[in-house]
Amino acid sequence: MDYEFIRVARDQAVGIITLHRPEVLNALNLKLVDELVEALENMDRDDSVRTIVLTGNEKAFAAGADIDEMADETAISMLLKDQFTVWDRIATINKPIIAAVSGYVLGGGCELMMNCDIVIASETTKIGQPEINLGVMPGAGGTQRLTKMVGKVKAMEMLLTGSPISAEEALRYGLVNKVVPVEMYLQEAVTLAKKIAAKPPLAVRLIKKSVLKAIDNPLSEGLAYERNCFYLLFASEDQTEGMRAFVEKRKPKFTGR
Repeated sequence: MDYEFIRVARDQAVGIITLHRPEVLNALNLKLVDELVEALENMDRDDSVRTIVLTGNEKAFAAGADIDEMADETAISMLLKDQFTVWDRIATINKPIIAAVSGYVLGGGCELMMNCDIVIASETTKIGQPEINLGVMPGAGGTQRLTKMVGKVKAMEMLLTGSPISAEEALRYGLVNKVVPVEMYLQEAVTLAKKIAAKPPLAVRLIKKSVLKAIDNPLSEGLAYERNCFYLLFASEDQTEGMRAFVEKRKPKFTGR
């Protein structure tokens, strides 16, 4: 499928989506987000894709929303447009999404990164929520996800000053998993995606769902959900194969059944 503002590729069982508005540092306009969500959902339905890598370019993962689209809007026109509803569909993707980020990861770019499951960052990465500098605030989850990830006081600092943090500081606060040289960030993400793609797909899917349950639910609910998922996997062929391979001291062959 042809897209205007993203590029889609494959590397074995890894789907790769690249944001492609380089002339504006991959600013997120409405059409780009629509295309991105459509591509994510297509890959989620494709059994030959087991993990997804989402990236931009060395200068910018995404430098924020496209301000030109919003500068002349009113409260009512923004309410009727309801541009953030499509973002909610990103959270319903079953397969792991690994963000490979570099350069500017600001505003909507930071919110998009936080919607991913694992983040590999280049050492040039700058992460922030600068909406306050425009007289507004995050609207796609920035105040909520950032607070859950880095804690109240750091989130307050980032959101109220609009100042970005470095890749190394983001690593210390748990916003990214790993920081690598700029020439390696995408390769590192794809390598990790391939490693996860080799695991049993049903277990991967249920682990992702269980971890997300832990974020928004009491411990008792999360434990009950985890336990049911554990039992459910004993109905899968992959569970039988995985345990037999362990006993027989061989490498398992997982099929996702």
